[in-house]
Amino acid sequence: MAARTKARKRALELLFEAEQRGVNVGTLLEERIAAPTTQHPLPEYAVQLVRGVLEHWGEINETLTTYSQGWALERMAAVDRAALRLGTWEIVWNDQVPDGVAISEAVALVQDMSTDDSPRFVNGLLARVLEIKPTLV
Repeated sequence: MAARTKARKRALELLFEAEQRGVNVGTLLEERIAAPTTQHPLPEYAVQLVRGVLEHWGEINETLTTYSQGWALERMAAVDRAALRLGTWEIVWNDQVPDGVAISEAVALVQDMSTDDSPRFVNGLLARVLEIKPTLV
C-alpha cells in the first residue's frame, strides 16, 4: 500500500474515531501526535489531511450538505462522511493531489470499510464537488 494511501486510511480512522467517541477531532489529533496509540506515529500526510479538513470544516460540510441530493450529512454512514470530508479537502484545497486520485482514493476507502452502496455514492458526490470546484476556491 502506498504511503499516501496508508495516510488517508489513518486520517479516516481518526475522523471516524473522534465522531464515534464524541470528542473534538483537533484534540484527538494532538493527543495522537503527542502519544501514538500504535508503534507507528501518524504519517505526516495524515496529520496534514486532518488539519486541512479541520481548517475548512464548515465549508466542507456545507458543500456536502448542499450537493448530496436527498441525504442529510447526519444520515450518511460515518465512514462515508469521513471519506467525503477528506476527498473534498484534497480536491478543493490540495493542489499536490490530482483530483481524480483524490476521488479514487476516497472510493477505495469506503469500498473496503463501508456499505455496498458507498463507493457509488462517494464517487458521485465527489464528482459533483469537482464540477463546482471553481466556485469553492
